[in-house]
Amino acid sequence: MTASNPAFELRMISSLAKVFSDEELGAQAHERATALANETFAFQVAYRSKHLMKGIHVSVKSELSDEAVSIRSVGLVPSELPVYGDHDEHVLRATPGLFPDPLFEIDANEGLTAFPNQWRAIWVTVDLKQLQEQVIGSHSIELTFETGRGEQLGSASFALDVLPASLPKQTLVHTEWFHTDCISTHYGIPAFSEKHWELIEKFIQTATKHGINMILTPVFTPPLDTAVGGERPTVQLVEVEVLGDGTYKFGFDKLGRWVELCKRQGVEYFEISHLFTQWGAKHAPKIIATTADGQEKQIFGWDTDASGEAYRAFIAQFLSELVAWIKQNNLQQSCYFHVSDEPSLDHMESYSSASGMVSEILQEFPVIDALSDYAFYEKGLVKKPIPANNHIEPFLENGVEGLWTYYCCGQYKEVSNRFFAMPSARNRILGIQLYKFQIEGFLHWGYNFWYAQYSTRPIDPYRNTDANYAFVSGDAFLVYPGEDAPVESIRLEVFYEALQDLRALQLMEQLYGREYVLAGLEDGLDQPITFSQYPREAEWLLAKREWVNEQIRAAVAK
Repeated sequence: MTASNPAFELRMISSLAKVFSDEELGAQAHERATALANETFAFQVAYRSKHLMKGIHVSVKSELSDEAVSIRSVGLVPSELPVYGDHDEHVLRATPGLFPDPLFEIDANEGLTAFPNQWRAIWVTVDLKQLQEQVIGSHSIELTFETGRGEQLGSASFALDVLPASLPKQTLVHTEWFHTDCISTHYGIPAFSEKHWELIEKFIQTATKHGINMILTPVFTPPLDTAVGGERPTVQLVEVEVLGDGTYKFGFDKLGRWVELCKRQGVEYFEISHLFTQWGAKHAPKIIATTADGQEKQIFGWDTDASGEAYRAFIAQFLSELVAWIKQNNLQQSCYFHVSDEPSLDHMESYSSASGMVSEILQEFPVIDALSDYAFYEKGLVKKPIPANNHIEPFLENGVEGLWTYYCCGQYKEVSNRFFAMPSARNRILGIQLYKFQIEGFLHWGYNFWYAQYSTRPIDPYRNTDANYAFVSGDAFLVYPGEDAPVESIRLEVFYEALQDLRALQLMEQLYGREYVLAGLEDGLDQPITFSQYPREAEWLLAKREWVNEQIRAAVAK
């Protein structure tokens, strides 16, 4: 229910709406929903004034505690590259401009600003996990907008019905590549200084809060999105000492601190950074070592032939000691390894050589790589292939077990993704797809990549949202750098809703069986759900999640 005066409009809308400042608001009113007892639920309140108004204050009244209900302002950021030229029709707009994405804390003194005849929005989060005890039943959440002088502009009320059931633990292994160097660079602090460790922990805390339970762990500076011959700032956790005669000594103190920090924040899996360069596995990552004369210098990198004797000897010694350290610390069930990212068929020979160098030492561990040609798996070169969601069909057809998937800038036709220009429903539908096809893991390369393409220079992600005209806006990062902590995004929140949908479906399966769930998901559809065919409407997704919740309610009431 909403109440507004003629000069100030309010509309309660779902989390799947994107509110643009330069167009009429088309989203339907959304004023009630259900949620499970340990869920994070979100909705929005859109507002518009006929005149410029500053210092608007929003108060929240609810039986739920203040800790459980929070509000943020939906900020706007520019996109000069919102789509590629041959994009599909399932986008909100293809023109450059301002897009809703970052979620800013609202300054208690400054309040909100309403711009003349522009729709803006606040994001309301109801974090039921924060409650000390389950609060089952219907709860009203009322938001009142007032001027700085205390004059009421309007109010809106949302009814949230909390059900007597909880989401099961997340089983999906989920990584969004954590770029440790971007944090050091943006904040202008030395790598692994105390301030850097403090910020790393805050960014990891935000990640795990949103279902990211695997963290890219830079044993060496990750050789990712780096120009050939170029380098990224050093963020090497493992200390290397050259002893001579082709032998080395390794120190794992920083790695131990990293693991301890990650575990403290709920990380379950450690994704050891790639052992060979991207797009071919032809070279070694940048590796810094202390030499016999006490100097630190680079001993491997772009000038290293990955298949040469020097790197072969090094990687054999390193992996043997790393595996021993992992076992000493009881991490053998938590560690995953990479060979090289996104090899193509042209790289079959070099990837095969690199894979062969490490396969025996790593035979007890999952080796995962993003690649989209089934031949790599067919030839036994990778244990756990991660095909893109637009190349996954051959892997599904051949019954590959424990299958993962990923998407990045290349997956912009038909399939799910989370670019600025895409509707949020296209982001959230992935949860249902992951459930249907029993996907074990999801990988994405951009949690916080705040560099230009190939890491040639840092960028300001509030001004340059496309990695300097390389990847359409929304691909390179999910969080923004705040003053002293991450700033979350609509896309991060909606992706977490997809993960909660997945868990709700798994709970429903426990109660009713898998066949019943699958039949219900596709009831009334002309075609079965695939990674490229699925209902496009936000209303379908919202209604289907309500159906799932009601099925759960009925089962637990018996």
